[in-house]
Amino acid sequence: MGPEKAATLFLGEYPDAESYRVRLYGSLCLTGKGHGTDRVMRQVFGDRPLKIEFVEHPGFPLAHPNTMDLIAYRESRQAGFWRVRSVGGGEIEIDGRPALATEERYPQQSFSEIVSYCKKHRMTLPQFARQFDRPELYRHLEQVWMVMKRAVAEGIRAEGILPGGLSVRRKAAMLYNGTIENERAATYESRILSAYAFAVSEQNASGGIITTAPTCGACGVLPAVLLQAQESGGYRDEEILDALAAAGIVGNVIKSNASISGAECGCQAEIGTACCMATTALAQLRHYSFRQIEYAAENAMEHYIGLTCDPVCGLVQIPCIERNSVAAQRAVHAAMLAGVVSNTQKVSFDCIVNNMYETGRDLLSAYRETSVGGLAKLYGKAGRVSGAAGR
Repeated sequence: MGPEKAATLFLGEYPDAESYRVRLYGSLCLTGKGHGTDRVMRQVFGDRPLKIEFVEHPGFPLAHPNTMDLIAYRESRQAGFWRVRSVGGGEIEIDGRPALATEERYPQQSFSEIVSYCKKHRMTLPQFARQFDRPELYRHLEQVWMVMKRAVAEGIRAEGILPGGLSVRRKAAMLYNGTIENERAATYESRILSAYAFAVSEQNASGGIITTAPTCGACGVLPAVLLQAQESGGYRDEEILDALAAAGIVGNVIKSNASISGAECGCQAEIGTACCMATTALAQLRHYSFRQIEYAAENAMEHYIGLTCDPVCGLVQIPCIERNSVAAQRAVHAAMLAGVVSNTQKVSFDCIVNNMYETGRDLLSAYRETSVGGLAKLYGKAGRVSGAAGR
């Protein structure tokens, strides 16, 4: 999403160039083909002359692992140059273009500052979002919720093999339609929750329309938790929108003070943030106190600290899809704990966010969305289940 946005803006500024060049560095170089970056570049530039280069050794320090150059040429001379960073969730930063950087919507940056402000002015997190976010926030959230529900509905009906060459079979329909003898209500709700998370993640992996929450790779957690909660708890759409607003505040705290980029901080930044957002949304639906909301979010992230990002073949399939299901379950569990034992909390949410950022920056680059370490490396050697063992 980030590279596509950058290329579209660049083409809009240099529409009459004779040819174009795209250079992909870092994680974009190593996982670009698996993520479809080269394909989307060709879609944006269409029939225009375009050369795409995957540069493994750039010869200069990268400010962000997801870095790319866009170059336009006229009469064999460089007519335009952008160095772009894709920082997660479709957001981009462009050298020398501060106006294109993400706008800071909230004057308070830490969770503790936001809570202090809310307590002082006797407002909830959704009311805080309404005060400081853009006027059309809730119209946007209505669209977000519609897209989330549609992704679930389409995903639980779809069957077959996901594209990309790994022959990963869709599982959402299997989970949704499966029956378990003497299944208890709690087990049923857990299975449906997983089905919804699989559904959205599989839609993402197959090129369907999803909502980044906070990223494409972690898009299944929040809609699964919210839709299952609405169906089992009878929450109105207006309450769901408030829950989305609260989730967005927590996601913004992580993005502003740490990162939501797997290439920068590993999967803890993606699936960990998604889990924080989902459990915050659930806590908001249950009208938890600020202490309970903070405990839920802190607990959700704490147990993802150190989680690597090692997608097999650069595809957002193995282990990414299953992680969405596990994180959805984890979000529900964190909300349950917060409802009972939040008064025992020792670690603040702001502290755990800083911890995640430090840990992510300390991870070896092989474990930060490069597909050269961990499962991505071992799967191709001896990690596959044989045909006989798999039956």
